[in-house]
Amino acid sequence: MKYYLQLIRFDKPIGTLLLLWPTLWALWIAAEGVPELWTLTVFVLGVFLMRSAGCIVNDIADKDFDAHVKRTKQRPLAQGNISVRGALLFFILLIGIAFALVLTLNSLTIKLSFIAVALAAMYPFMKRYTYFPQMILGAAFAWSIPMGFAAVTNDVPLISWVIYAATLLWVLAYDTLYGMVDREDDIKLGLKSTAILFGDADLIIVSFIQGLFLIGMFLLARQLEFSWYYYCGWLVALALIIFQMFKCKSRNPEEYFRAFLNNNYVGMAIFLGIAMHYYFN
Repeated sequence: MKYYLQLIRFDKPIGTLLLLWPTLWALWIAAEGVPELWTLTVFVLGVFLMRSAGCIVNDIADKDFDAHVKRTKQRPLAQGNISVRGALLFFILLIGIAFALVLTLNSLTIKLSFIAVALAAMYPFMKRYTYFPQMILGAAFAWSIPMGFAAVTNDVPLISWVIYAATLLWVLAYDTLYGMVDREDDIKLGLKSTAILFGDADLIIVSFIQGLFLIGMFLLARQLEFSWYYYCGWLVALALIIFQMFKCKSRNPEEYFRAFLNNNYVGMAIFLGIAMHYYFN
């Protein structure tokens, strides 16, 4: 069981948290406050299950590469501690549980869930064919937003796509930072990523993308007439992103990774701003 928990990164919840925050943004905005308890439960469990399933697909796709990358060489599939067949069966189990949960929601949400699975399964293979696998990850991570609106309102309004686009940009930025940690190993293995494509301009481009994300979330607040509580959270997110870019100037891979992890607090700050707005207004 230990190896299966390692396979789904149970001891490294950062991926689950980064997927959870935009999901909560969408649910709170769609419900204009705390969403119905069962809907919230389904999405929180779904975030954990889908992130876990995504880790399995990623490790199956990369099992021949992971053994040659310092950060990933101890993963269970790379070490042969779990068979590909065992990993696939575990993947099917997790997807099955997630789908059973979605079946308790409305038909629109069920239909959108098929796209979620397709995006999650597609992402790990993109680094072989395009320099923009982070865009596919962003599309996958942000897909909980239209699903959240569909579950709460039985509709996917225009505002949900504004949040979707902003979230995709945010994921593109922080996953590029993540890719910068492994950049040298990925180049040797012939893999592709935005971290490689951006080259020496990486920090400038990541800063620009983060800026677009923040502008998108600011315009969202203006459109929804959010109170000052939200803008406090937004300013904290801005400060955190500036801090990340400042630390990354050292060009130390450990700082890239810390900057990536720090995005958990960016997502939290935005959520707290949204939650406080609806709670106090």
